[in-house]
Amino acid sequence: MGDDLAEPGLGWLYLSQTRFFKAGEYRLISQSGCWGLLFYRDHNRQSFKMRNYMAAGWFYSPAQIARYLLTRPSSLKPPRSHLRNPYSILKELDKHQWLMFLAGFLGWTWDAFDFFTVSLTITEIAADFNVENSAVSWGLTVTLMLRSVGALIFGTMSDRYGRKWPMIINLALFIVLEMASGFCNTLSQFLGVRALYGIAMGGLFGPAAATALEDLPYDARGVLSGLFQQGYAAGYLLASIFYRALVPTTSHGWRSLFWFGAAPPVFIIAFRWWLPETNTFQVMRAEREAQLIADKERSGHSEVRAAGYKAWIRDSWIAIKLNWVLFVYMVILMTGFNSCSHGSQDFYPTFLKNQVLLGPTDVTVISVVGQIGALIGGTTLGYVSTFFGRRLTMLFACVCGGALVPAYIIPRNMSLVASAFFLQFMVGGVWGPIPIQLMELAPEALRTTAVGLTYQLGNLASSASATIQAVIGEDYPLPPHNGVKRFDYGKVIGIFMGAVWAYQFLFLFLGPEMSESERAEYAAQANELENLRKAGHRLTDIGIERVKTRQAGQDQEMPPSSIDKTAGEHLEKA
Repeated sequence: MGDDLAEPGLGWLYLSQTRFFKAGEYRLISQSGCWGLLFYRDHNRQSFKMRNYMAAGWFYSPAQIARYLLTRPSSLKPPRSHLRNPYSILKELDKHQWLMFLAGFLGWTWDAFDFFTVSLTITEIAADFNVENSAVSWGLTVTLMLRSVGALIFGTMSDRYGRKWPMIINLALFIVLEMASGFCNTLSQFLGVRALYGIAMGGLFGPAAATALEDLPYDARGVLSGLFQQGYAAGYLLASIFYRALVPTTSHGWRSLFWFGAAPPVFIIAFRWWLPETNTFQVMRAEREAQLIADKERSGHSEVRAAGYKAWIRDSWIAIKLNWVLFVYMVILMTGFNSCSHGSQDFYPTFLKNQVLLGPTDVTVISVVGQIGALIGGTTLGYVSTFFGRRLTMLFACVCGGALVPAYIIPRNMSLVASAFFLQFMVGGVWGPIPIQLMELAPEALRTTAVGLTYQLGNLASSASATIQAVIGEDYPLPPHNGVKRFDYGKVIGIFMGAVWAYQFLFLFLGPEMSESERAEYAAQANELENLRKAGHRLTDIGIERVKTRQAGQDQEMPPSSIDKTAGEHLEKA
């Protein structure tokens, strides 16, 4: 954060980068009659520092709002960093980093596979249960609606106990619920199972993203963030391939696709079981527990029970109070992003089958090519975002994606292959920087919860996308084909996607991201941890040593003239 946040009259909630204060200490400062809450926690600076002028607090003055909006264009300036060859970046990764990334990527990929088994088989399920497509689409909607519940449960577990076991539990639930989906005999049973699946699915994104990205060097996080996010596209791609291989060719039809989806998580569980906890979490856990013990000892309380739990509760509560505005923004942003994915993909196979009248093979080809485009786009723009900025890269994708919408829905032949590739290139591209963007914005103490929950709350807000498209589409009927009802889903997808691209552009432009100085600090912190680990230091010792090193600076205080003597009293009243 820049020093201009402390200019008189702005009432900014300023976090000092030059002074040390006692851990957990609050102070109120007055700047030309404007009150703001000052909080600084030196032993975990990264956890609570807000990004790019978006300071958190209890109120915002008109001057604050004006200042923030005026900095939006200038904040898009690319960082002063050299464009590096992605091969040289990836070559720096060691075996541990590659294996952890692979574990997170595989988990997220199969998460998406299991979700898209419904969207690809809507027509077949509706025919089997003798209902309309819109009724089956509630299988998508209830899944999306309950994902935030899973994100809260498993994100909290991940921030408290680690990334490993919550991810394993999620994958185990996938096995049970995918098998159960294939045995459902009524629509009510099917919707009930998919609701439970939504809880399991929602809990995986946060732990999987942290597993894949936490231990990476900074320069690798952009390109591998893009590749990780495209696990979603890879899941769709695999689901499309196995839809063609199993649904038309087996006696059980759509059910065989669900049963097959229950098998690979067994192997992913075994793989994750074999790997350790992330290095970053091990250091963070040791650090916060050691800091709590040190604080108690300094205050005269030598006995500390349940240090880990108390440290986590304290850190989490402070992070929530200081970052609530940012959390709201992240949810708003994720609403647009999830609407973009679901709006462009959920009903597109149905559009191709019922409106363009393509056969299963052609539908599969277009779906596969589109997801290949998403894979390439996400990885490419994720890499580019490290050197040109996260928001600027995503804004570029929004403009290009909006321009490609007509080509995505107007043709009525196999030229849709090219349209799907380029449109999904931009859908994947705008998503590419998102995992690392969310992790950079989120407070460290609640990283998994914040990333997973805001992502899934965005899913919740966009959960009715498929049903909205289905219901609106039924207001635009087309002539039946071979006795099958048809609707103009192309028109609905076009209108929906045009609005979504504009929404994303607006909130990306208005939003925050890490400043160049924060990026440098973030990179230095990651590199320091990796260098110490390679030098043979134990991870728990690194966390404890960080606390010991900081003790020497904790007696430095703010000048008395700048501190309100009744700070604590004001805070209690607030």
